[in-house]
Amino acid sequence: MTLQIGNHTLENRLFVAPMAGVTDRPFRMLCRALGAGYAVSEMVTSRKDLWNSLKTSRRANHDGEPGPISVQIAGTDAAMMAEAAVYNIERGAQIIDINMGCPAKKVCNKWAGSALMRDEPLALEIVSAVVDAAQPHGVPVTLKMRTGWSMEHRNAVKLARDFESAGVQMLTVHGRTREQGYKGHAEYDTIAAVKAAVRVPVVANGDVRSPEKAREVLAATGADAVMIGRAAQGRPWIFREIAHFLDTGTHLAPPLVAEVRRLLLDHLVEHYALYGDYSGVRTARKHIGWYVRALPGGEEFRSRMNAIEDCEAQLRAVGEYFDGLADQMDRIPQHQAAEELSGEEEAACAAD
Repeated sequence: MTLQIGNHTLENRLFVAPMAGVTDRPFRMLCRALGAGYAVSEMVTSRKDLWNSLKTSRRANHDGEPGPISVQIAGTDAAMMAEAAVYNIERGAQIIDINMGCPAKKVCNKWAGSALMRDEPLALEIVSAVVDAAQPHGVPVTLKMRTGWSMEHRNAVKLARDFESAGVQMLTVHGRTREQGYKGHAEYDTIAAVKAAVRVPVVANGDVRSPEKAREVLAATGADAVMIGRAAQGRPWIFREIAHFLDTGTHLAPPLVAEVRRLLLDHLVEHYALYGDYSGVRTARKHIGWYVRALPGGEEFRSRMNAIEDCEAQLRAVGEYFDGLADQMDRIPQHQAAEELSGEEEAACAAD
């Protein structure tokens, strides 16, 4: 089943969630190669004074990336958000996504992200400004939000109608309130209500960690697609596993250790190329940690690997770890369900 956003036809209904510090170009391209039909970039700030920063320039890098290229922007000022949309369109964005879903304090304390759901007039003003700015370029605007600010203030359905009327062409709903952060369980009744209230495509997000869960969420919400975030960390092949299960009702065998070794080493090389040696070896540690956390000897290896400060040595250590693993087994063990975000990982959702 394909999905349309403006003039763009997506390959399937399995999306990579935007995660700051995670969904950079190498990670997006890896997930796309392993079955994701669409990937949204990590947040780019609407603050013009930060556009020339190294962090923002890396986030705006789409070299060699398959389309459609979707860039998520975050901010609280309508004019600045409109300007940020044009800035990113001029640098290759084919779809602009507005962030009203991030719950991180660093973002919400500035009344950006999901905090905007508390100020409905401002939220609508921002959406209208971004749509008006993107329209002359033929670029569709999408939006990601939560079910509401708190359990007592779940206004996703009302806002969804308003955003659709303002010209948003796809809505993603994370099945938690801002107050919940990433704790507890996502609920899907609100997502189903949003789907029933609008005509544009609706994407369900939250706790999709297995092929069975993806099927369950699609059935429960009637959503047009599912968006996967944390479960893809260290397990980017989850997209092909879900796609196969949705198509056939059967499970793919876990990937071969040799394949995962190759995927991770190739990912690291691309990661170093984007970040440079000094930052690359350090920011790669979280990705390596996610890959090995549920594997035999993984925690011990992660502790040892975190002391390595040289790219070549890091590559060598990862290769040797998986060579040793291949001596014990042919395939990666079935992955455990994704763990709850730690405080450190939650902080990584914040924008500049």
